[in-house]
Amino acid sequence: MLRRPRRNRVSAAVRGMAQETHLSVEHLVQPLFLVSGKNTRSEVPSLPGTFRLSPDEALREVESCLKLGITNFIAFPAIPEALKDKTATHSYDRSNFYLQTATAIKKQFPELCLISDVAMDPYNSDGHDGLVQGGQVLNDATLPILKQMAVAQAEAGFDLLGPSDMMDGRVEAIREALDEAGFTHTGIMSYTAKYASAFYGPFRDALDSAPKAGDDIPKDKKTYQMNPANRREALIEGELDTLEGADYLMVKPALHYLDVIRLMKDNFDLPIAAYHVSGECAMLLAASRNGWLDFDKAMPETLLSIRRAGADVIITYFAKAYAEMSSRARAAF
Repeated sequence: MLRRPRRNRVSAAVRGMAQETHLSVEHLVQPLFLVSGKNTRSEVPSLPGTFRLSPDEALREVESCLKLGITNFIAFPAIPEALKDKTATHSYDRSNFYLQTATAIKKQFPELCLISDVAMDPYNSDGHDGLVQGGQVLNDATLPILKQMAVAQAEAGFDLLGPSDMMDGRVEAIREALDEAGFTHTGIMSYTAKYASAFYGPFRDALDSAPKAGDDIPKDKKTYQMNPANRREALIEGELDTLEGADYLMVKPALHYLDVIRLMKDNFDLPIAAYHVSGECAMLLAASRNGWLDFDKAMPETLLSIRRAGADVIITYFAKAYAEMSSRARAAF
């Protein structure tokens, strides 16, 4: 045999030279679940190892991640029910602890990249990403609210804004609002292909952001999030977000939509982000805790598969675990 592919697999050194896909900490984004108060570090039961953090604990968590080489963070707020209303007014209130925590993080650690969440559901008494009226989630009536929210987040110091709402036209509306307010350097990481997935459960547990029960409230988000059966539709969303001024295009979830990540990578020049969502992470954790999988082997392979599919950026609840593993490997070497 003149060709023996195994010759390029004979040792770790040889395999390293032939490796096509590389994964490093700089590709990862660590999520932060924020709550008001002090000295709060409460584990999310359905996502072991992930915590709801008060602002002081969040600062400590960020510092520990930075020491491991993690420089990118995305923050989500768990808002008390008393502060929620139909129009999400607390989202742009300057007393909002989410905005204040962002300012504190950027003041103490200006070198990191902090990404926001732009959507009504954390603040919406109906639990939806848009304004609910007459049993429907209204697209155009939601955009002015998102614009106010986006400008407030830029003022708070977020480097990238993450519109996760899936309203049509929201990227253009936010881009125009930011530019008019003087935030021309604030980027947009758009949730471009966000699917109506069954894998968001632990996230919604952490933030209590699931749609509320009610005859005049849609029971799910299928009228605005994408149909899991569709691929070509992602290209339509990607083209629109690119034309409207997005700086990153995101696919969510990641692991169950690797084909969509590759599709986006092959068709757009913008960086492609992928959100390795809570349900996907929880499954791996559960299998590992039951002894069915080796976490230290399965977790890096999972993240590598998302990179191999074409993701430039991976948002994952395993960012810190991967960074710790990489740190141990460097120390051993």
